[in-house]
Amino acid sequence: MSTVLTPETTAAQSAVPANLRSGADVLDLAPVIPVVVVDTVEQAVPLARALVRGGIPVIEITLRSEAGLGAIEAVASQVEGMVVGAGTVVTPEQVQQVTDAGAQFVVTPGSPPRLLEAALASGLPLLAGAGTLTEMLTLVEAGLEAMKFFPAEASGGRPYLSAVAGPCPQLRFCPTGGITPETAPQWLALDNVGCVGGSWLTPKDAVAQGDWARIEGLAAEASALRRPTD
Repeated sequence: MSTVLTPETTAAQSAVPANLRSGADVLDLAPVIPVVVVDTVEQAVPLARALVRGGIPVIEITLRSEAGLGAIEAVASQVEGMVVGAGTVVTPEQVQQVTDAGAQFVVTPGSPPRLLEAALASGLPLLAGAGTLTEMLTLVEAGLEAMKFFPAEASGGRPYLSAVAGPCPQLRFCPTGGITPETAPQWLALDNVGCVGGSWLTPKDAVAQGDWARIEGLAAEASALRRPTD
């Protein structure tokens, strides 16, 4: 990685809250980061406002639909109190697009070299995806100690991530993929888990029907999740 980051690397950093300097800070925003797919840009703002009312001040809007980029821009510009991240970022070109749209952090499902270099060069807080120790150590070499564990259940689940703490006690994770409201507390009980990512807060039928009250209620339940020692 040849990129050297400075405070002047990108103008997008001015849109990021002062207390959001790295992926590690993203992990501390809420117990659950909603992983959201919207079919239309119009759904994004009321959905995000419902999450905020429920006590969840962070959202990962994925690029899995054509509306994703516009949704990021709408939420970033219109929803007070919401930190909006871009998820399923898979190319360097998409890194630039989400930066221009106002994303305040970037989430990638994996970390190939060109994608990782572009994400780091953006200056935005990054949760890069890793599913193996080799991938995790590659991210450590790039200067990252907070990352996304994906796909969480399919990559060995809680036993695997618990074992990772042995050789890599400094790492913290946001596990995403297959996590449910029932299993989320068990993931949060792991010392190396800062938060979890979940799609259950924004069910597809609730989004399609504009049932924002239901989403607000699910957000309130998720915001109450804590580590057993909290």
